[in-house]
Amino acid sequence: MKEGAHPNYREVVFQDMSSGFKFITRSTLHSRETIKMEDGKEYPLMKLDVTSESHPFYTGAQQRISETGRVEKFRQKFSRTPKTAA
Repeated sequence: MKEGAHPNYREVVFQDMSSGFKFITRSTLHSRETIKMEDGKEYPLMKLDVTSESHPFYTGAQQRISETGRVEKFRQKFSRTPKTAA
């Protein structure tokens, strides 16, 4: 491969800011911040607002929306009424 033609693909820590959950994966993202992990190595840090640890779809919190009846109210309000023949 040519030097300088490809981005730096390295291990990066992604941290969920709402839950504190951290995971290491490989990425080409650039970050000014670093973090020292339990393994003693220092990694670039990317802070995220939402990950699978805090997103309602993955945590099961979206069930509360359907339990409140809002979905049923929406369906009743916007359901099509059958047309009667004249």
